[in-house]
Amino acid sequence: MGLVKKSFTLHGHRTSIALEREFWEALQLMASARTCALSALITQIDGTRQEAPLASSLRIAALSHFRQSEKR
Repeated sequence: MGLVKKSFTLHGHRTSIALEREFWEALQLMASARTCALSALITQIDGTRQEAPLASSLRIAALSHFRQSEKR
């Protein structure tokens, strides 16, 4: 289980994020459920995080999303 690196532009700056393939898949499902692009979802999550690293915030957002969907 290796990391997959993807590049995005956040707030006018290029950044690379390395996550496990499974997290990228989960984030893509989240974006689809919200009818937005993956880059828009990442920008949204980036805007709500505080001190946590972006990669950690993305993992937590994916986990929270699927935990909430299990409760429905």
